[in-house]
Amino acid sequence: MKFTHYDLGYKQRGEVVEISLSGSAANVRLMDSSNFSNYRNGRQHRYYGGLAKQSPVRLAIPNSGNWHVTVDMQGLVGTVRSSIRMLPSALPELRQPPLSSVPSLVHKYDDTPNSDEDYVEKEFDVFISHASEDKDEVVRPLALALKNEGLIVWYDEFELKIGDSLRKKIDKGLANSKFGIVVLSKNFFTKGWTNYELDGIITKAVSGEQVILPIWHNITKKEVIDFSPSLADKVARNTSSYTVEEIALEISEVIKSK
Repeated sequence: MKFTHYDLGYKQRGEVVEISLSGSAANVRLMDSSNFSNYRNGRQHRYYGGLAKQSPVRLAIPNSGNWHVTVDMQGLVGTVRSSIRMLPSALPELRQPPLSSVPSLVHKYDDTPNSDEDYVEKEFDVFISHASEDKDEVVRPLALALKNEGLIVWYDEFELKIGDSLRKKIDKGLANSKFGIVVLSKNFFTKGWTNYELDGIITKAVSGEQVILPIWHNITKKEVIDFSPSLADKVARNTSSYTVEEIALEISEVIKSK
């Protein structure tokens, strides 16, 4: 039996080979080396593909290894010409560097006080600043996930009680936390309290007392730049690319490693 053979060499799983045919329908087979050897010697073999009546034919490499493509007219009449090419692979998924690779992401406090008056205990690992409209979708699940990782989290539903002074509680949370999470969203940009909290986090970040991690939720980079150009340049996480659980785990690993 006559056939046209294309040795693809080593290919990664998921790569796509495109076979172009002209002149007639043809049998197109994609085979690993073992099955190609059986095919060439007229033995039973397994393959991907089949009778191709339209061109081009695209076949995905099912497993990494050495692969072969054959084109033949077995059981058919006429002639066919063929050519192949490997389609460009998709780029890897866009992911930012892991938080653990960012130098000094969590500020290391000196636990030795200069005097009794200077000593302030850092009670919270994380302070979360957010708009109330984002609680259900992002913030509450994030706070609970961080708490489940063993972190001490300042989150209003955990800390505020009836009769508490909102400003005093926020100030205490800001002053006594290592890591400031800011859930940036369209709702966040319009709130007074969130901007008050953000000012406090930025002040402590500039002085090196606290680290800020913005989380972008349903917003574009342009919207962040319009709101605060300095925030747009900070290492951030986007809820369109990371799940709440992935963000919580990364934050937990960074804090616990310090």
